[in-house]
Amino acid sequence: MKRFLKIALAAALMLPGAAAAGELRACFTPGQNCTALIVEQINAARSGLLVQAYGFTSPEIIQAIGRAKERGVDVKVILDKVNEQQRYAGATYLLNHGIDPLIDDRVTIAHNKIMVIDDRNVITGSFNFTKAAQQRNAENVLLIMGDEALAATYTANWMRRAAVARSLRHFREGRPGVKRSASKEWGTTITTDDRKFILQKSVGLR
Repeated sequence: MKRFLKIALAAALMLPGAAAAGELRACFTPGQNCTALIVEQINAARSGLLVQAYGFTSPEIIQAIGRAKERGVDVKVILDKVNEQQRYAGATYLLNHGIDPLIDDRVTIAHNKIMVIDDRNVITGSFNFTKAAQQRNAENVLLIMGDEALAATYTANWMRRAAVARSLRHFREGRPGVKRSASKEWGTTITTDDRKFILQKSVGLR
């Protein structure tokens, strides 16, 4: 077992850019609060936040993304098509807070769960941005801090997926899917539906 741990540590230290990163932080569920780690990093964002998500129902994470937008962070989000629903969902909360998510529907499942923060920090791992990932599942989160080269690689992949994605706004407005174009932002007032969503997801386990 000790030999295995030594090999795992050596492999981690050999990750591209790891020496320059300064810090690698791992989080696991059950047993650790990975949602809090993710929210902490979102709250620390100052200039940019890129998100790719499959499951997207965690009130804590979704609200933190909304707050980042409100304080002037350039927030961009790509979601899997499972989030494209007429009923109120986490993506609706983003729309209500000035963020127009893109839907990556050119693949069977858009299964990335990543964030790129301020062009230098990356969050990745198996952890969906859901309450179930925190409370019911065995998951992992890896935070790589200060590695601009790695962040650029993740950003390039984000841009590739964005180039073939479409705007959720058009779906909500009943318009055919087209490429995203500049348009006025949605209001940032928290609606009654926002409050219902936060309460529902805080109590539930999705």
